[in-house]
Amino acid sequence: MEESPALYFTFGIIADIQYADIANGFNYTKTRMRYYRNSLALLKGAIGGWAEERRKPEFILQLGDLIDGFNARDKRSEISLQKVLTEIEKLDVQFHHVWGNHEFYNFSRKFLLGSKLNTKPLADMMDDLTVSSPSSDCHEDSFYGYHFSPFNKFRFLLIDTYDLSAIGRGKPSVKYEISLKLLKEKNPNEDLNSPTGLKEPQYVQFNGGVSGDQLTWINRVLTSSDEKQEKVIVVGHLPIHPEATDTICLAWNYQEILSLLQSHSCVLAYLAGHDHDGGYCADIFGIHHVTFKGVIETPPESQAYGTMYVYEDKMVLKGQGHVLDRTLHYRETRTQTAQ
Repeated sequence: MEESPALYFTFGIIADIQYADIANGFNYTKTRMRYYRNSLALLKGAIGGWAEERRKPEFILQLGDLIDGFNARDKRSEISLQKVLTEIEKLDVQFHHVWGNHEFYNFSRKFLLGSKLNTKPLADMMDDLTVSSPSSDCHEDSFYGYHFSPFNKFRFLLIDTYDLSAIGRGKPSVKYEISLKLLKEKNPNEDLNSPTGLKEPQYVQFNGGVSGDQLTWINRVLTSSDEKQEKVIVVGHLPIHPEATDTICLAWNYQEILSLLQSHSCVLAYLAGHDHDGGYCADIFGIHHVTFKGVIETPPESQAYGTMYVYEDKMVLKGQGHVLDRTLHYRETRTQTAQ
């Protein structure tokens, strides 16, 4: 990638590593192979690739599902997490971690808030925030979200798409009770991870949603960015546009989240993981929805990560292996469909 005077900054992106020290196995629907041990080797490859880039990324977005839920079954959650974090820490670049369903298969929210997967404190180090991030205390109904500005007029907003969820919380959480009731109303199946017969197939237990209090906070952040004429990239584990993913992978209340983002002119893109096949669309408002392919289902001979190059008028994604190259023109100056 040739450098240019207009290149503002770069950042890396990787999704759904799902490391576990177990043999390869199939996915939930028995249609795709998962390479549990090799995912660590692919992470090492990504770390090495970013380290060798002529312009090292300013930061890395890790889009969730860092280790697989099988670690909880084998009582290896903390061991596997440390093994992955040891590799991450070899790169002298800060990671920003999103939480996905596999984080909650392995850990409680209280544990995550006290762990290195809680990167919310970095927001205070990188930016003088006008709109504060939510409290990071350990009460059962808090949500994990924050925002930061790595470059003038650019902001990244990390949201918690498992704020409403039947995993990761328990009694006496009000949100847990509300979430479980909603899930059972929408999904009458005995197996709550099954979408069989559902009119809204996203209502499965391995997905989640965004609560009203978090939507209010997101609206405040984006309103502030509109006023300051910032460009905002929103980041979450679950996709929110049905044309950028299989519908079974959408956030529960994706329409509500999508409508909110579309109501703010500052939003340029929404980056997600979860759907290991990946996906892309530009919506009717020109927001780019990029769903990143999962490392866990990437064969050993390939790769699945990318580096985004941010310019005055566009972002250019340089993908590795299964991650495709894309040019994402900003809404104000966008003259053609992203390639």
